[in-house]
Amino acid sequence: MKRILCIALFFQLPGLYAQQAGYTCYPGHWWTGMKWNKVQVMIHGDAIANAAGGFSINYPGVKLEKTNKVENANYVFLDLNISSSAKPGTVKIKVNKANSSFDIPFELKPRRKGNGTAYAQGVTSKDFVYLIMPDRFSNGDESNDRVTGMRDQSLNRDTVYNRHGGDLKGVQNHLGYLQSMGVTTIWLNPVLENDMPDRTEHGYAFTNHYVVDPRLGGDKAYHELIDVVHARGMKMIQDAVYNHVGLYHFTVQDPPMKDWLHQWPDYTQTSYKDQVLFDPHASNREKKIMADGWFTKMMPDLNQHNSYVANFLIQHALWTVEEFGIDGWRIDTYAYNDLAFMNRCNKALLDEYPKLTMFGETWVHGVINQGYFVENNFNVPFKSNLQAATDFQALWAITDAMTKDFGWTEGVSRLYTTLAQDFVYKDPMRNVVFLDNHDISRFYSVVGENMTKYKTSINWVLTCRGIPQFYYGAEIGMTGVTSPNDGFVRQDFPGGWPSDPANKFMQAGRTAKEQEIWEQVAKLANYRKGSSALTVGKMMQFIPEDGVYAYFRYDDRQTVMVVMNTAKEKKNVKMNRFTERTKGFSKMKNIISGTVSDLSDFSLDSYDSGVYELMK
Repeated sequence: MKRILCIALFFQLPGLYAQQAGYTCYPGHWWTGMKWNKVQVMIHGDAIANAAGGFSINYPGVKLEKTNKVENANYVFLDLNISSSAKPGTVKIKVNKANSSFDIPFELKPRRKGNGTAYAQGVTSKDFVYLIMPDRFSNGDESNDRVTGMRDQSLNRDTVYNRHGGDLKGVQNHLGYLQSMGVTTIWLNPVLENDMPDRTEHGYAFTNHYVVDPRLGGDKAYHELIDVVHARGMKMIQDAVYNHVGLYHFTVQDPPMKDWLHQWPDYTQTSYKDQVLFDPHASNREKKIMADGWFTKMMPDLNQHNSYVANFLIQHALWTVEEFGIDGWRIDTYAYNDLAFMNRCNKALLDEYPKLTMFGETWVHGVINQGYFVENNFNVPFKSNLQAATDFQALWAITDAMTKDFGWTEGVSRLYTTLAQDFVYKDPMRNVVFLDNHDISRFYSVVGENMTKYKTSINWVLTCRGIPQFYYGAEIGMTGVTSPNDGFVRQDFPGGWPSDPANKFMQAGRTAKEQEIWEQVAKLANYRKGSSALTVGKMMQFIPEDGVYAYFRYDDRQTVMVVMNTAKEKKNVKMNRFTERTKGFSKMKNIISGTVSDLSDFSLDSYDSGVYELMK
């Protein structure tokens, strides 16, 4: 498929939506009292811009400042100014056609209580995030497994390439399970409509920003889930995708204008080479390919330099937080967006919701690379205002620690060096640390299903600086690698479907190994909730010696020591190296086993580790 296809669509499909009843506003409603009170409403419908008499509004406090007609007559963009005096109610947008007129309703709603401060609470280092792909977690409502009229009618759990039927109700049904494990925050892979022909389980190819996918339960189920999450004292992160949409998004099938998307004479894919964005020697052509190339042929690249596109995306982000009460954003493919646009979008969200937190997917290699995309201490022309990143650098480092021999820069030395470079970040405690996610091999498989290595890695992710994140099923050692397809790391959670032979949500359904892993996670995560050292404390690490690596999390109230042996043989841990942090303590309590021992030299088996609270 060539990029020029979208230009062709612009001319070939101007009346596509004439077959649909009525006209649609995006957004369909707004709120009184918002700081973002100049709202650009996109109206989409058959030849809507050809209304000879134009458009008018007669509603106290709401002024139609400008009518913007664009290349495609199926669209019009209305600039509304909603004053502080405007009251909730239905604004009638009058469309004056040659022989008739009609009204399009646009609702003004009262804001949630607190006006942006009592909700959108943000996610911090006190939290423990659990990432779920809803289609593969649990089927709580079989009535929405297939939805008539949608392109993908697959429902086949025997293949990773089709939909399996998991939904938002399935997530809601297992919130108690997650809380028992110490989880405080849910992050769902995207929940918005993905009306694509196939591979719709992942959710990253939006076809309508203002519709929650009905196969997940739709808007009603999303509202209900978030309300229950908040009632339990938990938080919700939404997965945001600004860079691209699905090929069947209505603005791709019927483009408002030729430059709604980044257009190329021939199909041009992004190079995925983030370095060109900060390389002082980079080619301008290669910068453009990186930033404006399409992510895949099925995911067209949005032109965020287009002011209409920018407004559409920013307003949708604001609308979503207000509509659903989202607490945080995970921003997909951050490096491929126009970074100046992202700064503008991030600022708009924080102006409205000062506690909201955002972290971006920065799937790059190198601390400098990753640091460039977040708030950093660099003296460079572009300064990002993104609070934090998904910390792939820490992931690569713990992977080396568990899979490569110790050396001057190899093995666990890479983990030490990576964390030593935290000086690049304004606040490294906001970075999200993890072992795996929906795009990469499951860590239990990465370490060859070695229980000792895996448990040591769990200890690390729950005690390192930052916000810990687990991928669904990691707590029972689910396996899977991305070769030959990423679907193999997106297998169903056993027990999420009534017909499953074993229910891993229950202890009785787990094997002895699965229960051992689960208990490791639950004990440490629940301990972490009440640990000031692990949630808000400082970190001090010591240079690895002979494969043994130690670090401390501490504050005025508590000190926690973490030691791991990444050598292939048992090692003695000499405590006199650590007197800077151990002075004044005489005992240490093993958090997992609960045993208390003297604070003295001890030994660790190969790849074993310990988490200890120091005691007087």
